[in-house]
Amino acid sequence: MFTSEMIESRQPEVEMIDIEWAALDALVNFCYSGKIRISDVNVPSTLHAACLFQLEEVKEACCEFLKKQSRPSNCVGIREFADSHSCLELIRFADEYILENFEEIIGTEEFYHIPTNQLVQLLSNDKLVGRSEEKVFTAVIQWVEFDLSSRKQLLPQLLEHIRFPRCRPEFLVNTVSKNALVMGDATCRDFVDQAKDDLILRFSTLECSNDKAKHAEVIYVVGGYEERRVERMDPEGANPIWQYVAPLNQLRSNGGVAVVDRFIYAVCGQDWNYDALNSIERYNPATDQWMSDVAPCPTSRFWISVAALEEHLYAIGGCEDLRRQSLNIVERYDVRRNEWTSVAPMGSYRDSLSVSILDGCLYAAGGRKRETALSTVERFDPRVGRWKRVCPMSTPRESHGSAVLHGELYVAGGSKKGSRSMSSAEKYDLRANKWTSVADMNCSRSGLGLAAVNGKLYAIGGHATNSVEVFDPKTNQWKLHSNMNCKHFCAGVAVL
Repeated sequence: MFTSEMIESRQPEVEMIDIEWAALDALVNFCYSGKIRISDVNVPSTLHAACLFQLEEVKEACCEFLKKQSRPSNCVGIREFADSHSCLELIRFADEYILENFEEIIGTEEFYHIPTNQLVQLLSNDKLVGRSEEKVFTAVIQWVEFDLSSRKQLLPQLLEHIRFPRCRPEFLVNTVSKNALVMGDATCRDFVDQAKDDLILRFSTLECSNDKAKHAEVIYVVGGYEERRVERMDPEGANPIWQYVAPLNQLRSNGGVAVVDRFIYAVCGQDWNYDALNSIERYNPATDQWMSDVAPCPTSRFWISVAALEEHLYAIGGCEDLRRQSLNIVERYDVRRNEWTSVAPMGSYRDSLSVSILDGCLYAAGGRKRETALSTVERFDPRVGRWKRVCPMSTPRESHGSAVLHGELYVAGGSKKGSRSMSSAEKYDLRANKWTSVADMNCSRSGLGLAAVNGKLYAIGGHATNSVEVFDPKTNQWKLHSNMNCKHFCAGVAVL
């Protein structure tokens, strides 16, 4: 403006419209000092001014700040603000955030002001997390009713993208079919009638294939760090494909997962504010629903490990807060009584450990204590009620995976202080009380899951990867197997 032939270069005074004085002052200081302070209060005006003056460094800093401040209650507004200032990277981030947190956004003030075109894009996106079609339908009706006079005619355009056959039959009949807005529109009625026909066909097909499906072992990957999505895969299928199922009701970063009575239990973890949780939810694969009907764990914690033995869940170790004071506590959940009790604590304080069941006992392996990776292993026999040290692993490990295959305990991957992710693996022989190395994985993995299915081991995900590889103990070889739809780090793994 001032170094070109524009008229402002010759004027003694230039009036700058729509720029706050404080923002302009901050930008001038930045030009001289290279420093700028960004806060909740000044980020809108600072980003606006930075865009006008084409100060890309400040613009990027403001966008990064807004990413970190994103919450279900403000992400729609952040997306709109980013769009108005052509911040393409922030738009992309906001779009992904909205997709991943759609259920939590429903009912917020900003949800009711989502533009029509953006709502249609959300509903039509296969990556939409929270694809409980019943909740999506309810959300659409609420959005339309918020401004009924101008939005009523948009209902067919929105309902077109709802997958009604995935609803429970009773919801389709008792809620959707009785909704006045739906029944008052011929196109919407057609959607519902088609869904009913699809359900009838699906249930008749399921009856024929039910016996075959009973025996298939399926791997589930549950959540992970800042991740609510859940995926499943039949590893023995002709064409193994990972498919999304219902996401967790709540974010559970660094929580634990185990299976009892064909229900998957997701235990504790961290919420979006990184606070420790004590809540639990369980997944019913028959209905594709997570239920929050489980008594909370007595101790809120994360970086926990969970294992199931008979009709009990064991919540073991972990941390209560970010000060990283590892715990040795063990709490046991009785599925029949819906009650928690404390049992004998471990001999060592551990977080980021693994726990597996071998010969009727719990084996707690490795983990971390005060930033130091551990190689020690201890065994809990519920019949005796105490922990006992056994042979330590050859390598200290934290955030590793463990599973039992053919009566031997395998551990793989993880990391240790000052090192990157590891690819090494080893197995424990109970009778000999000895660890021996097995072949290294093809990829170094920390925060992976390990699952034993049909005589093979599956190493699943980890930091910055969505890949899966499989280990055959007969050949002592790992082979790349498949790729998940998203990257699951420190996720729970379950086999049903």
